[in-house]
Amino acid sequence: MGLDSGQPHVIGLVAHPRNPVAASVALIREFASARGATLIAPAADAARLGPDVGGVSAVEFAERATAVVSLGGDGTMLGAMRLVVGRGTPVLGVNHGNLGFLVEVSPAELPAALDRLTKGDFMLEPHSCLMADGAVAFNDLVVTGARQWATVNVDLSVHGIQHGYYRCDAVVACTPTGSTAYNYAAGGPVLSPSVPAVALTPVAPMTGIDRTVVFGSDDDMRLTNRSEEPARVLLDGVHTRDLAPSDGLGVRLHKEAVNLVRFDAAAHAQKTRVKLSLLDLPLRPDQLLELVPEELRERAQRLRSR
Repeated sequence: MGLDSGQPHVIGLVAHPRNPVAASVALIREFASARGATLIAPAADAARLGPDVGGVSAVEFAERATAVVSLGGDGTMLGAMRLVVGRGTPVLGVNHGNLGFLVEVSPAELPAALDRLTKGDFMLEPHSCLMADGAVAFNDLVVTGARQWATVNVDLSVHGIQHGYYRCDAVVACTPTGSTAYNYAAGGPVLSPSVPAVALTPVAPMTGIDRTVVFGSDDDMRLTNRSEEPARVLLDGVHTRDLAPSDGLGVRLHKEAVNLVRFDAAAHAQKTRVKLSLLDLPLRPDQLLELVPEELRERAQRLRSR
């Protein structure tokens, strides 16, 4: 369904706190005005986006937004996604940051992207997340020592049944999207985005479970701190809480937690392939050449033929 479907629309804006986004906001403002759409943003963002952007609470943002535009990099995109978990709201990422894999278009491509949104000419790409006692992580959840160099002792249970223990530097639980980050660096597998699974990987294991275990979307996992001191819990790299001794944390995969707007599935697949190549997955020279944009390949060919 496009944004000219006849129903009133509310466009939610989420912006990077420092990067300049005024030009993109002006385009979106013009787009919204022409269609009678309302603009809202989290209260912290609204003041600098303009007087016509209503500042609302996170709860109201989630309830009212019929589409969300994120203006920033992947970090801003993750923040926008967290606001609408479980709502089915389409989220479009405009890259005002560095290299991003979640964002879809550049600022220069925004006018065409808005036009395609109007016509309904886009696809929705569902992304899963981890739910940890109500908190959300789209990439990974890490249980680590509260002190530098401290190890953790963590029991693992699934559906209330003990499955073993970890004694290691940290335990990483990740989604398929997050499997190429800390999990991969710790020796864990790359999970296909099409697999509804959670990988649990110990970092520098000493005793107990010493390799990755993969669980499905119906598995209720619980990580219990068996150390004599608190452990830290990080969600997508942010310290969110501590686990006291004997305290536990429920972890479960939430399938199709959020929908990202995609205009070109093939181009996004190519971007993902570049990301995987950066992880040193072996490619032949001819396969590496395919990662180079066609324009650069043609230019290199002309230089060689001189």
